[in-house]
Amino acid sequence: MAKNSPNKNQKQRQATARLVLMAAILLCVNILASYFHTGLDLTQEKRFTLSSSTKKLLHNMQETAVVEVYMKGKFPAELQRLQEAVRERLMSFKDIAGNNIVFKFVNPFEDKTIDEQKIIAHTMSEKGMPVLYRQPQNDEEEENSNPYFFPYALVQYNGKEVPVMLLEDPPGKSAAEKISYAEALLEYKFASAINRLSQRDHIRIGYITGNGEDLGINSYDMLSTLPRFYDLDTINLSRIAQISLAYNAIIISQPTIPFTGSYKLKIDQYVMHGGHVLWALNMLNASLDTLRKENSPMMMAMELGLNLDDILYKYGVRVNNDLVEDMQCMQLPRIQDGGGAEMRDWIYFPKLNPTSDNPIVRNMDFIQGGFTNSIDTIRNGIKKTVLLASSKYSRTATAPVRVSLSAMNYPQEAAMFNKPYRPVAVLLEGKFNSVYQGRLTPEYLYLLDSLNQTYIPKCPNDNKMIITSIGDIFHNDYSTKDGILSLGYYKYTGEYFANKYFLLNCLEYLTDSTGILESRSKIVKARLLDTGRAKDEKTMWQVVNVCIPIGLVFIFASIYFFVRKRKYETRPTESVPAK
Repeated sequence: MAKNSPNKNQKQRQATARLVLMAAILLCVNILASYFHTGLDLTQEKRFTLSSSTKKLLHNMQETAVVEVYMKGKFPAELQRLQEAVRERLMSFKDIAGNNIVFKFVNPFEDKTIDEQKIIAHTMSEKGMPVLYRQPQNDEEEENSNPYFFPYALVQYNGKEVPVMLLEDPPGKSAAEKISYAEALLEYKFASAINRLSQRDHIRIGYITGNGEDLGINSYDMLSTLPRFYDLDTINLSRIAQISLAYNAIIISQPTIPFTGSYKLKIDQYVMHGGHVLWALNMLNASLDTLRKENSPMMMAMELGLNLDDILYKYGVRVNNDLVEDMQCMQLPRIQDGGGAEMRDWIYFPKLNPTSDNPIVRNMDFIQGGFTNSIDTIRNGIKKTVLLASSKYSRTATAPVRVSLSAMNYPQEAAMFNKPYRPVAVLLEGKFNSVYQGRLTPEYLYLLDSLNQTYIPKCPNDNKMIITSIGDIFHNDYSTKDGILSLGYYKYTGEYFANKYFLLNCLEYLTDSTGILESRSKIVKARLLDTGRAKDEKTMWQVVNVCIPIGLVFIFASIYFFVRKRKYETRPTESVPAK
């Protein structure tokens, strides 16, 4: 027995050394993990991988950005998921920017009295971060989570600060879909905030008026959304001598009055000097309000005569005097004889599915289209990229077009829709030529010089503009019950479309040279569980996720102990025969 004691003590020391070594390895791994944050992105669209433009922005940071995330505390499951997604995204920023990114999660209401909470809520609301209330879904959630929360972060950089909304609330989306969209947009929102704060001058956008462009209830959401991102002004072409180059881009949204030659010259020279234009045009006077009148079940869509054909043709496109009819379309309610309503396809309102790889529309959801013209592209050396097009089953009807609500009463045959993929939104890039090249008299050129206005016949540098023939693509709807509706919300079916994202993406592409928009193109379609299948197969997946891992542990443990026993078991000494 004495001979075996040293061997036994040696084995105990070896076992202890192994445990100490394993603990040291685990400690080192955890320490390294706190400094080096990485992950494996297996999603098809690489939604969790930082884009090259974001990485470049973070590498070039000269100062420290402080991010306060107001999502500390107990929240329902879906908000906890967003909370963790924000933490992961900011950690990925910190991995690249190092100490130039500092973030913390705070609860503004923590340890505060009711009166103090009211003051805090008022202060944050003035900064553009109003407190939101979420109705608890059950008693347990009401007891364990705070219904009042701020889904915002405040980014402070370069002596300035800007709020970032982490959770949008588009109508018609489930809670899971909203969280999925919010996760996909986190990189862009934080990168865009840092990029804007790093710029010395604000980006200015001009909204053109004077030719019947809407400034009322239908443009309310657009004109109230843009000031969150840009300095927005209205520009009446009749009251200015020229469009100032202080505006990084201008918007021409569904004009209804013809443009005079002087108005077009102002736009043309703005483009020649490097200005960017976002056009939203419709060449016909089609309007759903006209059809909705009780005594007007039919209308004739006639040409508006906007007098823009020559300038658009010179830039590289022709917006046709027609209407696109598409079997992939929106629906309108059709009043039944008994007084009820039935939803029917309305072929004059195409439902546009972006398929281009351009970052403006990549991975974007459907766009709501109203009365729409087709667009032809012209060969003139300008690069054209089709951003939106009709579906495979579409056609066009040349003006004058008879539009009647009775079209919903008859089934449509696919064989009749034989003009597929008609462009309805086009990006133009290159050195544009002036439509007035060789057309201005010497006297007029002299007049321009006397007004300190230099006429340029061609862009000296590459420029870009976007033209869409969906005139009301940036218009919101309204209802007597809910008032002004969000841009992209279709009140008849409760669907929410990506029109607002399209507007912001277009302006971002036209005005920003850093390429941050690349990260915004990660707006992806939510891939949610099939709730019916999940309910039917609940027991099976519980077994797979609980029993199989435990079973694998037992199997590997059994194999380990079996091999160890065979290795260290003592074999009996063979008996030696007596002599």
